Amino acid sequence: MVYRYLCPMRWGDMDAQAHVNNAAFVDYLQEARVDFLLNGPPVMHRLLDTGVLVVQHQVEYLSPVRFHDRGLAIDLWVDSVGASRFVIGYEMRDGDRVAVRARTTGAPYDLAGAGLRRLTAEERAVFLEGVETDHESLRVLPKQTWTAGGHDYPLQVRWSDLDSYAHANNVKYYDYIQEARVALMTQTLRWSSRNSPDADDVWVVVRQDMDYRRPLDFRVTPYRVNTVVTDVGNRSIRLAAQIDDPESGTVYAQARTVLVGPQPLDETQRAALAELVPR
Repeated sequence: MVYRYLCPMRWGDMDAQAHVNNAAFVDYLQEARVDFLLNGPPVMHRLLDTGVLVVQHQVEYLSPVRFHDRGLAIDLWVDSVGASRFVIGYEMRDGDRVAVRARTTGAPYDLAGAGLRRLTAEERAVFLEGVETDHESLRVLPKQTWTAGGHDYPLQVRWSDLDSYAHANNVKYYDYIQEARVALMTQTLRWSSRNSPDADDVWVVVRQDMDYRRPLDFRVTPYRVNTVVTDVGNRSIRLAAQIDDPESGTVYAQARTVLVGPQPLDETQRAALAELVPR
């Protein structure tokens, strides 16, 4: 069963390039997912009260979107169901154009016990009823591990980043990775976040996946985003990043990002990026 949600846009969703920011799309996915759960059988919307966490996002950006008041049509469906996880698939359209394809892996969470749990028989049965198997899957981005190197960015979680479960909302992690990425690109590519959409050095995110390891709480002491360069093409860059505690080394999330630029990288830029290859 495919469920459709018409998602309104906000003027504040746009970025410096005058199109909807990549992180705002993840917020749209969340709005559609919550609406889907709230309008399903009681066992589905009870998940929002008892606890459900996102453990992974895969997001493929296919077309930029400018602000308008028509809204975006988001089709979503249950892609697969396991013993303790379920996968939601999405296709987001701006008129006739597919702007985003995505997958979200969710898991029920025991708020009282502060830990993940298995799906109940009733929850699993309801999700299985909605499984759609005829949708194209997303290619898997290879995961990266490293012990040193890269670019460090101090991450300050804001009080307003917290959701109803009192930890940083899954959408905010995309903001955190973005802030670190902008700092890295400003340093290595002489890129300016103030560029207009017609500038000759506008880089766009075409794919970004996030694995969530543990909830991120508000605190005064900054966390860290460590970002490394994993591949450099003619006019593309692949990055891997992780959000961690710089003192304990505890990892909270890991991301993989693919960026495409308007023109080939020059040798100076390549040399700067080479300094951020993991060790």
